[in-house]
Amino acid sequence: MRTIYYIFSLLGASCVTRALTTLPIKARSQGDFSAFGQNLHLPSPELRDLGTAYARASTNGAILSVACRTAQVALGKAQVETQPLNNTIVDENWSQTCWNTPYCVIQPLDADQVSISLRIIKFFSAQFAVRSGGHSPNPGWSSIGQQGVLLDLQRLNTISLSSDGTFASLGAGARWGDVYATLDAENAVVAGGREPTIGVGGLVLGGGLSHVSNQFGLVADNVKSFEVSLANGSIIDASATSHADLFWALKGGGPNFGVVTRYDIYTVPIHQVWVQINAYTADQAPDVLAAYHAWQVGGASDVKSNVEINIALDSVAVIFIYSEPVAQAPEAFSAFLSSTAVPPVVVALSGTNLTYHELDVILGSVVLPGPARHDYRACSVRLDADLTQAVYSFWREKAVEVHNATGANQTFVLQYIGPNLIQQGRNKGGNPLNIPTGAQQWWTTVADWTNAADDALVRSVSIETTAQWKKLGAKRGSSLPFFFMNDASRDQDPLASYGPESLAKLKQVAARYDPNRVFQTLQHSGFLLSRAGKT
Repeated sequence: MRTIYYIFSLLGASCVTRALTTLPIKARSQGDFSAFGQNLHLPSPELRDLGTAYARASTNGAILSVACRTAQVALGKAQVETQPLNNTIVDENWSQTCWNTPYCVIQPLDADQVSISLRIIKFFSAQFAVRSGGHSPNPGWSSIGQQGVLLDLQRLNTISLSSDGTFASLGAGARWGDVYATLDAENAVVAGGREPTIGVGGLVLGGGLSHVSNQFGLVADNVKSFEVSLANGSIIDASATSHADLFWALKGGGPNFGVVTRYDIYTVPIHQVWVQINAYTADQAPDVLAAYHAWQVGGASDVKSNVEINIALDSVAVIFIYSEPVAQAPEAFSAFLSSTAVPPVVVALSGTNLTYHELDVILGSVVLPGPARHDYRACSVRLDADLTQAVYSFWREKAVEVHNATGANQTFVLQYIGPNLIQQGRNKGGNPLNIPTGAQQWWTTVADWTNAADDALVRSVSIETTAQWKKLGAKRGSSLPFFFMNDASRDQDPLASYGPESLAKLKQVAARYDPNRVFQTLQHSGFLLSRAGKT
């Protein structure tokens, strides 16, 4: 949904990171390193030199230096970027709020190299961050400063289709645009991310919404199996029949259990979809919201239909997607497309049948603005037309005021979550999200700005809007406690919103597969179980 905002906008820094205390320096000996290095099969000369440096290291920086040099020897220099770092690698993150310079960057080529990297991180007690596509704007979620190591998965980008065409195997660092392009050549589709530049890994671990989630469920619910590198260096496959508890936990439980290196995702029985894209003026937003509510309570019962709505300060974008080719506009969209519906100011794309890949290309073809700071936020409510109109009016007033003061652009985005989406998750083995039953809508926003000094003021719009959703929703009995992880902001607590039973089970799974709590104590940041329920 990030790209939609920019489609119709054409019609009309240092990273802030969590403060970290200096880690205590534990006693070390050359013998300790020698045993570890032999297990990594380090050559004798390097083993001796690194062991000497390890025994002499007296600061965190010195220890990290040995850790990064050890990774270079174990993995090859081409896989480990050390000082001075290549800024192209450092600044790969989408948001400038996450531009930060780690001590070194490890870019493994396969699961074995991820395993070695984790063993090194654990041995040296090095703080680390993991990056798949780097699309999260939350500081520290996929970036880290000089106090640690960035484990960058972008070279794990293989994409292949099974011989029988029933599932695709995707490297954790692959981008969804490349996934669709590769599979399109074989007339295959997986239900994945809605923007081509988003990485596979982070989206799936947060649950993931696709263009066809109304029909097939969350992206995570369509995973066949996960290949996972654990903190102890072992590599396992988690599926419905092997390590089933971990399989369940990874379908929305975040980065708490290991580093997923490969996702096997079932294909869906579609290739072409019907698409239309309309633009409306900002003054038409209330009418567009009314039509969207009408679709939610009527047309959305046709689970092949999806309406993606994105309201900016100066325009409104609406994308209609039907998951099979048709000769004319489906009746499901009559609230928008009938002769009596609110008329668009522009039909940017008349109703047409496209391959899933072609749709992705269109959404990715817009020239986006240059680097900027970004944020988003999550909230969920029952379908309630009056509540939505009231909160939209509240949001617009705040967003316009902040835009005039800072130049920040913000959006108001609604995502329909229907009973079939929720049931699909249950039918496919369940997931930890514990989504409340019944039709609902998940609200999010995208904020874009340039000046770090404006961070608090810009973010105040979404923070106050979320509070308004909760306040008015509680009065009307429409509020829901759930936060969608993929949309949640740094100060929100999606894991706790899954409910105490699900949270307790997630912690049990984490304790089984990461008993030394590497991912809770050394991982730089993220929606971690060690912090859930404490915000």
